[in-house]
Amino acid sequence: MKNITILTILFTALVLSACTKQSNENKVDTNKEIQEVKQVMKAYKDGLQKLTTDGLVELFSKDSEVFESGGVEGSFSHYLEHHLAPELKYFSNFDFTDYKIDIKIAMPYAFTTETYVYHIGIKPNEEEGVEARTISRKGVATSILKKTEGKWKIIKTHTSARNYKKND
Repeated sequence: MKNITILTILFTALVLSACTKQSNENKVDTNKEIQEVKQVMKAYKDGLQKLTTDGLVELFSKDSEVFESGGVEGSFSHYLEHHLAPELKYFSNFDFTDYKIDIKIAMPYAFTTETYVYHIGIKPNEEEGVEARTISRKGVATSILKKTEGKWKIIKTHTSARNYKKND
């Protein structure tokens, strides 16, 4: 009986030791991952504010999905070609204010929620009867990113906006 007890204790110690070693090897530097995700989301926002699409495709996975204000836009490449790039040509500026981001890490995924107010300046176009104006909206975006081959990529993003009132 004494031998069984000793064997049980040794076996338990061995299992606990292996589990501890494995969990230490799998520890994630959450702060580092959050900073990397922030950089991806910032690069996307900065591209919009610069009115450029350069480098944006690389922020998204090839099979990404984009949802905007109740619409299914398809992959980011499709959204870029058929929606975003043509619209940016009409903008004189695109600025974000009151920007906040919340990031949760659950490797290999990250979940973000961004809140902001955006202001878009529309260029005048006499041929199309468009007068210069500014559109302001209060927006929210949720995104899912996945870390693949050491890089965070946006795999899904959903944005929505409503009219903005200063006291909103």
